[in-house]
Amino acid sequence: MRIFLFILFISLASGCSTKYANQSVTGMSFPSVTGQTLEENTVKIPEDFNKDFTLLLVGYKQNSQFDIDRWLIGLDMTETNVDVYELPTIQGLFPRMFSTFIDNGMRAGIPKPLWKGVITVYEDGDKVQAFTGNEAPNNARVLLLDKEGVVLYFYDDGFSVAALNELRDKLTPSK
Repeated sequence: MRIFLFILFISLASGCSTKYANQSVTGMSFPSVTGQTLEENTVKIPEDFNKDFTLLLVGYKQNSQFDIDRWLIGLDMTETNVDVYELPTIQGLFPRMFSTFIDNGMRAGIPKPLWKGVITVYEDGDKVQAFTGNEAPNNARVLLLDKEGVVLYFYDDGFSVAALNELRDKLTPSK
């Protein structure tokens, strides 16, 4: 019986995802999606962001957290001044059914003062993945948005110092 349940679980988990080719989205408007912070506040993305710049670090798998952490460390070490949000973005009905369990797992591993910066996207996860593509899902999708929600910078090849510097250049006013 356990083997049957395990096979059923694996089938449901793997059968609920659609593959999308990666694409460059620079210059495009980020799709309107709804998520919830780990503090359980609803957020409309990008509508609720009102700063000149907002940086989204989007992860499609738990393993993308490693790449997101490298981006966060790089941003901190270079004292980059921008509002940053992590967006764990999971598509499909199955993850939505277990969203409370998944969110509680994240809460257990993330210090409470950082919960407001983590916005989980379940219901609209497919929209975000279709927008950026979800090939190489361990890589974070790094999106710098302006206050209208237009993507000024996009990167999805894994953290690099050169990519961090390109992002920082977008945040610096032209001289």
